[in-house]
Amino acid sequence: MADEERSVETAWVIRKLRREDAASVKSVLQGAPEAADWPEESFGEALSWSGGVALVSEADGVVTGFLIGRRAEEDAEILNLGVVASTRRAGLGSALLRAALEEFRTRGVTRVFLEVRESNAPGIGFYAKHGFAEMGKRRGYYRVPEEDAVLMEKKLTD
Repeated sequence: MADEERSVETAWVIRKLRREDAASVKSVLQGAPEAADWPEESFGEALSWSGGVALVSEADGVVTGFLIGRRAEEDAEILNLGVVASTRRAGLGSALLRAALEEFRTRGVTRVFLEVRESNAPGIGFYAKHGFAEMGKRRGYYRVPEEDAVLMEKKLTD
């Protein structure tokens, strides 16, 4: 991201994840059972990944959502996205996703992939609304509970 912070709405900002945000992001994740469960230290580790994109949404100094992704050459993957339940359907997830896609575009990415739990119809609908198309399944991809993943792709080129 060119800027450290981007205004989404008067009360919210989208900014780069900081190491000290890890506990807050883990707290968001605990309230988002449809997201992939990661240990707290994974969020700090994501900051050192080559090609990593790690963003949070923040309102009044409180982390309300996060997105972790990474680029590999011309492809990228959204690895995890979660928003505090009380703030869902207010545009935070969309703002995080748009910011990540824009960052990937600036890095020369032409395709973005992600997996979403097969039972997560709202998540599948959310990604479809943002131009992702279903392209297959990954059997037994998720654990606790074990579940298949729907593999989705979005092309960033015209």
